[in-house]
Amino acid sequence: MTVRGAVSAALASAGILLAGWQAGAQVAEVQAPVAAMSVGATGGAAAGDGTSGTGSTDSGSSESSTAAGGTYTGASVQTRFGSVQVQITVKAGAITDVKALHLTDDDRKSVQISNRAAPLLRSEALAAQSANVQTISGATVTSDAYLTSLQAAIDAAHL
Repeated sequence: MTVRGAVSAALASAGILLAGWQAGAQVAEVQAPVAAMSVGATGGAAAGDGTSGTGSTDSGSSESSTAAGGTYTGASVQTRFGSVQVQITVKAGAITDVKALHLTDDDRKSVQISNRAAPLLRSEALAAQSANVQTISGATVTSDAYLTSLQAAIDAAHL
């Protein structure tokens, strides 16, 4: 009876350890894509030097890159309709351009929605100088992803 109980307890402990190990492995898999989301920055006087960072957006002094301007790329945001990524151009601490590097394009309707929403979001973001603008009706998913990527670019620019 004692041996049987000890074996049962050992098997139960091994099962619990295995379940915990697998849960930890799944958490690591979920966190890896989040860490892989790129938030790149190209700043400084030599615009377009092709450097970009992953995870870290500091490419030197944040104040000098903001004062000198540059281009800053926001995170690529995945949606069920495709990914969205935005890049901003900063001059003298102001956003002078917002460019959509990638918009949702999983199907024709997504492309139509993106083509309608992106110019409106761009003009509103330029007017507001922030990502604090309203989503476009009928393009909520695209708008949310666009604004999330835009905010990441703004954060990278330290604006």
